[in-house]
Amino acid sequence: MSIGRSGQSTGRGIEVRHLRAFLAVADEGNVTRAAARLRLTQPAVSRTLAALEQHLGVRLVDRSTHHLALTPEGVAFRDKAAAAVAAFDEALDPGGLHHWPLRLGHAWSAFGPYTTPLLRRWQELYPQTPLELLRIDDRTAGLTRGEVDAALLRGPVEAPGLVTEVLFEEDRVAAVAADGPFADRAALHLTDLAGETVVLNTVSGTTTIGLWPPSARPTATLTVANTDDWLTAIAAGRGVGVSAASTADMHPHSGVTYRPLVDAPPVPVLLARRDGLGHPALPDLVALAREVVGRDGGGGGG
Repeated sequence: MSIGRSGQSTGRGIEVRHLRAFLAVADEGNVTRAAARLRLTQPAVSRTLAALEQHLGVRLVDRSTHHLALTPEGVAFRDKAAAAVAAFDEALDPGGLHHWPLRLGHAWSAFGPYTTPLLRRWQELYPQTPLELLRIDDRTAGLTRGEVDAALLRGPVEAPGLVTEVLFEEDRVAAVAADGPFADRAALHLTDLAGETVVLNTVSGTTTIGLWPPSARPTATLTVANTDDWLTAIAAGRGVGVSAASTADMHPHSGVTYRPLVDAPPVPVLLARRDGLGHPALPDLVALAREVVGRDGGGGGG
């Protein structure tokens, strides 16, 4: 028998299999896929997850939609569960035969010019821990939802419960149609764009109308929800955009030309993680990110 937080008997105690089932559901966002990953039946995974929630006395997963999402309690518990499973596996397999991937989210342009150096250096130093770079169209790149262990973010982030560190700053660029009137300009100013429709990615982008001074703010905007739609709208001549300089390298488009935006403030690039227990390799990631940026003098991306 096991006693839960309420002091009432809750039957059998929690085992590692309960944590593995929860982590699989958290990663996959779907019980069917989690069951396939664990090589179990869907009802078995559902029962195991329900038993864990009953033992803890909290709901860990929101089942109100087809794509399961973690509740705030589930997000907080995920790191603890992952750390417990990792410690268990390490105790049984100190040689590291069980590999726990480190998931690094980004919403826009990853680590800019340092993306490839970071990935290559990580593979050299920590081949036993896969580093998965995941693009998630969300302001925190899935970090607050528990979909990743850390995230590369741009601009200020006000989500509670996150620890952030500014690693470098990027200059801004204007994104214009390749066949439009601005494409031949060597550089642009914010006032050049004020009379145009500005395409804003309101889900994962960093640009808002507040970037312009009050006396010269654009009056027309077009909102989109992701990077691909942002590029498509600009290429079609429906408007102009503003982004960090690394966007030009990470998201080239035959219909879009990028030009320096000389009077816009730079964009801080942050490495963010949740406050509290997390993936055991997070300190290594933070240290390596600092090292990679430091090797280049800590400059920006463009």
